[in-house]
Amino acid sequence: MKKRKLLLTHPLHSSLLEKIRSTFSEWEIIHALKQDDWQEHLIDSEIILGWRSSFDLKTIMENDQLQWIQTWSAGVNSLPLEQLRKKNIVITSANGVHGYPISETIFALLLGLTRNIHTYVRNQLKRKWDGTDIKLEAHKKTIGIIGLGAIGLETAKIAKAFDMHVIGVRNSRKRTDYVDELYTSEELNEILPLCDYVVVTLPLTDDTYQLFQKEQFQHMKNSAFFINIGRGEIVKEDDLVTALKNGEILGAGLDVFENEPLQQTSPLWDLENVIITPHTSGSTEHYNSRVIEDIFLLNANHYLKEEDLAINVVDYQKGY
Repeated sequence: MKKRKLLLTHPLHSSLLEKIRSTFSEWEIIHALKQDDWQEHLIDSEIILGWRSSFDLKTIMENDQLQWIQTWSAGVNSLPLEQLRKKNIVITSANGVHGYPISETIFALLLGLTRNIHTYVRNQLKRKWDGTDIKLEAHKKTIGIIGLGAIGLETAKIAKAFDMHVIGVRNSRKRTDYVDELYTSEELNEILPLCDYVVVTLPLTDDTYQLFQKEQFQHMKNSAFFINIGRGEIVKEDDLVTALKNGEILGAGLDVFENEPLQQTSPLWDLENVIITPHTSGSTEHYNSRVIEDIFLLNANHYLKEEDLAINVVDYQKGY
């Protein structure tokens, strides 16, 4: 009898591989890191652990064995969701893996902009001693967190350590710890004038595409900082550049962009009130272990018992 097959496409430490093999002891485990190695297994793998943009979609659509895809990212907007939905394939994301590293990056950007660290780093390269234009502090300010998933909630928790007033925006008004006020996305423009910091942690969906445009930046304080670690397409980048150049907002910390890598011709590179990081806010030494141990293997225990998966199941209607 042919063994059921699990295809793994990411490098893993031997200890994590052993845990997978132990859980799927009766299965054939294919650990393939290159396209030439995984291509032949796309046609008959029941579980794919690690979605790759270079997968041959035609072959996957012809795979009648495929039941479950576990992604290595929190966002799933890069997957062919409509085609996978029609085949009733369950997708689970890596949502929750990023709470610590991304919230740390958010505050690194927030504090760097507030305390002018980005300017001092530039001055250090020039051996320039200049302590002017330093006056802001983050304590007791108001932070608007647009998206209250695991990342947003961890950010709110840290914000309270700075005695900040926390405004959260999400589709549910369910109360949560560390958040002082809750609003829905329809009320976004109402809360923007209240915020000293606006932090975007949203996934990219039809509803969030270019959610931040000229109108939203004009609603913000001209002393406010904008931080985006969600997805670049949530922001109309030309409008952000205009807002930064015209002083409609004070500065921005950006980890994601409409086009990545950020093009050399982008004016964002030259703006002194911007800190750029290369989509690395979620990178962490614990990434793989959290995907495998905290999500995949816990779900695997349900899957092997023919039970519904319990963690990070993507809602095709919502797109996340």
